[in-house]
Amino acid sequence: MNGSAIDPRDLRRALAGFPTGVTVVTARAPDGRLAGVTVNSFCSVSLAPPLLLWCLSKNAPSCSIFAAASHFAIHVLAADQKHLSKRFSSPSTDKFAELEFSDGLGLAPVIDGTVATFECRRAEQHAGGDHLILIGEVERYHYTERHPLLFHGGDYGIPAPR
Repeated sequence: MNGSAIDPRDLRRALAGFPTGVTVVTARAPDGRLAGVTVNSFCSVSLAPPLLLWCLSKNAPSCSIFAAASHFAIHVLAADQKHLSKRFSSPSTDKFAELEFSDGLGLAPVIDGTVATFECRRAEQHAGGDHLILIGEVERYHYTERHPLLFHGGDYGIPAPR
């Protein structure tokens, strides 16, 4: 099948069959502006060196901030943090209003209480169709044994007990 025959809405429905974790990625631009976005296009690329990858729409209002930031933090959300996913996936002039966070490496905002946080130095970025592919080298991380928030078929869920 050639690319012009693909219906983007139908393709999205097909991709929704793959359950993913839910992350929030944050960064601070050199001029101090903060950015945060909900992302499910996140994966490990390499352990040596430790590289992670995520993708961002080139049309996202925060794309220029992430493209300019030296560092970003990837937060794997916990099962009880759907509110953070919704906060960072919705349009807002200040997604960080009344949110407690600390300054991480490169001053990227770090949100406490997530399943895992990976603080990364932006190592590479590439154009990928209508998205920007960002690769970061992990410089610091922490994790817990909490249950992650999942996204599948257009809705949130939690994993079955172990």
